[in-house]
Amino acid sequence: MNRKLISTSKFISLVLRHQPERIGLQLDAQGWAEIDELLLLAGKAGKNISRALLEEVVADNDKQRFVISEDGKRIRANQGHSVDIDLALEPAAPPAVLYHGTATRFLQSIRKQGLLHGSRQHVHLSLEHATATHVGQRHGVAAILKIDAARMHADGHPFYVSQNGVWLCGHVPVSYIAFPEN
Repeated sequence: MNRKLISTSKFISLVLRHQPERIGLQLDAQGWAEIDELLLLAGKAGKNISRALLEEVVADNDKQRFVISEDGKRIRANQGHSVDIDLALEPAAPPAVLYHGTATRFLQSIRKQGLLHGSRQHVHLSLEHATATHVGQRHGVAAILKIDAARMHADGHPFYVSQNGVWLCGHVPVSYIAFPEN
């Protein structure tokens, strides 16, 4: 992905997931924004984004962070919001094991509190170890946590899966986490 796509993706992520007010954008209750309004307000904020560039960002994002509505008029982030929205996700039975990538510097805190969603609405979990490794490396030296999702689900903890395949839950207590050996 080239620099223009990366900077545009980061900007769109910021306004759709965390700070729509930064450009005066209004999200509906499910996190949708009108594309025409997004492009207009982004331009007024000094970030000129064409419809074609926006569509390229959505199509080329390796994590499929964004989705455009079927009618092509609205856009939203698939998950990762710190603003209060309802993605209208239905509870789903997770696979037996899920993974969470983090940095080694956070392990001491996780060993005490489990995985907390922090400023986001959910803890994000991956199907693949490799995806979790990639996520963990973004934050420093990667540590991959193995989550006993089947037991957690059986014990009544709800799970959801976002449109782009990221597994979500509210909190992962320590008792369901297998920590790396080192």
